[in-house]
Amino acid sequence: MLKGRSILEPMDMTTAELEEIFDLADAIIDDPEKYVHACDGKLLATLFYEPSTRTRFSFEAAMLRLGGKVIGFSEPNSSSVAKGESIADTIRTIACYADIAVMRHPKEGAPRIAANATDMPVINAGDGGHQHPTQTLTDLLTIRRRKGGFNNLTVGLCGDLKFGRTVHSLIKALSRYEGIKFVMISPEELRIPEYVRKGVLDANSIPYREVKKMQDVMSELDVLYMTRVQRERFFNEDDYIRLKDRYILDLDKLVSAKEDMMILHPLPRVNEIAVEVDSDSRALYFEQAKNGMFVRMSLIMKLLGIEVQ
Repeated sequence: MLKGRSILEPMDMTTAELEEIFDLADAIIDDPEKYVHACDGKLLATLFYEPSTRTRFSFEAAMLRLGGKVIGFSEPNSSSVAKGESIADTIRTIACYADIAVMRHPKEGAPRIAANATDMPVINAGDGGHQHPTQTLTDLLTIRRRKGGFNNLTVGLCGDLKFGRTVHSLIKALSRYEGIKFVMISPEELRIPEYVRKGVLDANSIPYREVKKMQDVMSELDVLYMTRVQRERFFNEDDYIRLKDRYILDLDKLVSAKEDMMILHPLPRVNEIAVEVDSDSRALYFEQAKNGMFVRMSLIMKLLGIEVQ
């Protein structure tokens, strides 16, 4: 049972629990009207210490479409954080008003501090370059709806693999399925960090390759997960400028790709996917964004222990 639990990383959920979340998300997609009053009287608190468009709007839309209400902040300077209030005190106070909270924070581990300070369910909406479990749920639901499952897929991850928390979370989540292979496409400076390489891939004997050109591996991929080079994670502007346009997916690069390959992206997009790709049937990143709302609706219901007959 997921009721009352906090979700801080993908491994907080078993594969069976993931399937429960996805099954409910599918049911919501098929009949959204059935769930419009599921969260009547419930309140979601959104605590965003870092800018967000999709994730914050997605959570807010999810709760509102379930009939609940939303309070919160999208800029920490508009809260008592600006006065020096601790994360623990903030979440304890919010728990006096809300039923469930979602937190994004630039510091790794901040949502865990919040979860440890309250019995209210806390959802990690991204902590630094660490984890982003609900983006992973979004990614997995999108893959499952197109591929029917996760076994025996070759997944290409392209761009910023060092700082990309969505990539780190997705690797951890997919590591539990059979026959998974990863192809890491990045410059030397943005390769996956050692804690992912050793702690997840090597520890689970998962096959992976590291390459510098996406064209060299395009024909092998079942899923291509593009990421942007994140300016906000760089300490040196020159390094960002040098690396930001290293990988740009256009139609020419898709010539050798499988007809049913999936192109995913957590968004926002900058230059890494040419607009001309949007009309390709394999481009699923906006469908992916919509799926994010549905899977968050499902997760909110599960954590609050709400069932609709």
